[in-house]
Amino acid sequence: MERNHLNGRFSPSSLADRGWTARSVTPPLQPNYSSRAVQRCDLCPICRIPIAKSNNRLRHRLYYECIEAGLISKKCDERFQEKEDGDNQSTVDVQRLYSLFDVAMENNLVSLICHYVTDICMDESAVSSDPVIAFLLDEVVVKDWCKRTFGNIVLELQGIYNLEAEEMKTRLNFLVKPSVQLAGLLNVLEVLESSFKGNLSAQLHDLQVLQESILKTKQHMEIMKWCIRHQFLENLKCCHGTFTSWCSVVRERKSAAIMRSWPDALNQSAESNMQTGSLFIEDALANLEIEQGYVQEMGDELQLASLQKDRGSFFRSKVEGVTGCYPFESLRAAVDVLFIHGSSDLVVAKQDHLLYYIFDWHWTMLDGTWRRIVDDFAATFGITRHALLESLVFYLLDDHTDEALKEACHLLPEISSPSIHPKIAQVLLEREAPETALMVLRWSGRDGSQMVSLSEAVTAVRVRVECGLLTEAFMHQRMLCTKVREKKWKDELTEDASDDLKRECRTWEDWVKVLVTEICCLCIKSKLVDRMIEFPWNLDEEKYVHKCLLDCAIDDPSTTTGSLLVVFYLQRYRYAEACQVDLKLQGVEQDFVSNNSVSEEVLSKMRSASDWRTGLVAKSIELLPQVQQQQAKTGKMVSEI
Repeated sequence: MERNHLNGRFSPSSLADRGWTARSVTPPLQPNYSSRAVQRCDLCPICRIPIAKSNNRLRHRLYYECIEAGLISKKCDERFQEKEDGDNQSTVDVQRLYSLFDVAMENNLVSLICHYVTDICMDESAVSSDPVIAFLLDEVVVKDWCKRTFGNIVLELQGIYNLEAEEMKTRLNFLVKPSVQLAGLLNVLEVLESSFKGNLSAQLHDLQVLQESILKTKQHMEIMKWCIRHQFLENLKCCHGTFTSWCSVVRERKSAAIMRSWPDALNQSAESNMQTGSLFIEDALANLEIEQGYVQEMGDELQLASLQKDRGSFFRSKVEGVTGCYPFESLRAAVDVLFIHGSSDLVVAKQDHLLYYIFDWHWTMLDGTWRRIVDDFAATFGITRHALLESLVFYLLDDHTDEALKEACHLLPEISSPSIHPKIAQVLLEREAPETALMVLRWSGRDGSQMVSLSEAVTAVRVRVECGLLTEAFMHQRMLCTKVREKKWKDELTEDASDDLKRECRTWEDWVKVLVTEICCLCIKSKLVDRMIEFPWNLDEEKYVHKCLLDCAIDDPSTTTGSLLVVFYLQRYRYAEACQVDLKLQGVEQDFVSNNSVSEEVLSKMRSASDWRTGLVAKSIELLPQVQQQQAKTGKMVSEI
């Protein structure tokens, strides 16, 4: 084609340089525009050929030239067909424009369609009283062509995707053209979207839905091409034997995760406790909102969904496996579920999930073939070694075997960074590897003064206590709570902060309550209360220390927790409060003995602790002036405890 150097656009006056020979045709025959448009134009707004001024109706020069060149079927030449009525003629006009767009698409000239949008559709002065011409000048005609073309591409892909793996491999080259065409459609839609900028109309929403469907089709195709090259890994044996046995293994992992999970410190409801213990893959698939996509499919999304080989596999996997439809029945099912559904913005996450599936499929096999497969997948889609190892670590931490945990701990130093998943430290803690969890926190830089979410702060405190770093746990919670109280947290939340972090913008009182209570509970469990009460708790913190220790003493008076709470007040010379706690505990102990069958050994232990505690309080009270001694015994010196 010749380029018009004045306006920078193609002038399709000749097709010889593209490899086609056009026969000579009648003098230039321009597209049919209204007389008003012709009067104000010296050049055809499409091809920039000078418009001959005459009273005769302009003929479709570009269209007929394409027919003569063999780019459009001669069956479309209405010059050799009977005259159509008005309604059919309007349809013919639209089809004629679509044929020109098809020619541009077939010959990698999508820029011409983009120029049509910018120079014709977006030209506010290009108007016509003729409804057909007005439609041809509107962006909707281009959008409808994009829909039509997308539908044709989907039909073509269906024909390939429905073949067996061997047959698909022979037709792999046929996927190059649809890939280019989909990219071209996305370019056109991007230009179209700019014409709707600032407009929240239904047309814009329709356009965005179409864009999303085309983008997901292209992403799905790229993965399919890789799978076809490797014959969907049919030649690689799965380490799980059968799909049923694989589902059984996943259920075992889920059960193990639930059994080892720690209580949710942020939500102590029974419903919340039942939801703890999720797998990495379970959380990841939930973030894709795949199930919601199955329910809400409509319009162009249904066209995209037609590329899925077996839509029932999702629901079978959901029934057989865990929440999130894992494991997938096959690699093809995994590709269809991941890349046809869910947002196209999550394509990188989807690739990581597919890697997880491949690792789960082959990791325990001694054959190293699967490792070459994984390396090829990473090279094809530009996946870094860090992302590759991260997906492997997620799988290994979900695997409940000791061998998998050992391998994960070996890989963690290589992937630890500020962007590491916060759940990794939590799972390591649950799997009784607190030292490794602490190292992950340190390697990731999350053990310093920067803010984290409250759930991450709870994990950090738990890790330190489990590692015996009780003082460090106390200082860590004090630092975080102080920063929250000084209202520095929200100031430090950048725009790219996670939604979970923003949702946890709780008051500093919530932070104090959660973290102090967590430290107290862990110390009670680990019998470290005697060390914990020595810390310099402030007034805001100590009310939760008091509540936690007293609640524990009431639940089980046979322990020494209550006596240590008395010591807590005596160490601070708060004798009146110690006296009141002692009186409270005496009543609790009496009720416990009278309402329960207590062994002689336990009873003797309780009496000994009670006598020691009461004697210690009495001696402390004696240090007070006579008036204050009486007030302490009657409780007038302190508010009700």
